Amino acid sequence: MTLEQALLDAHARHDAPALVGLYTQAADVTADNQAACFYLTQAYVYALEQGDPTATALYDRLSSQGRV
Repeated sequence: MTLEQALLDAHARHDAPALVGLYTQAADVTADNQAACFYLTQAYVYALEQGDPTATALYDRLSSQGRV
């Protein structure tokens, strides 16, 4: 399964924990900084919604890119 398909499946299942990981993974593998920041933002929002402790690290990554 591709990363894109995994994201679509996680959205269809409303699987927020999976979405945090998948969006973070998408940010890690893209060479496009704009896309990476988009994916990190999505991961951050889902992490915040569920109280995921990775939210702090995601915030730090976004901050380092001037996105907060």
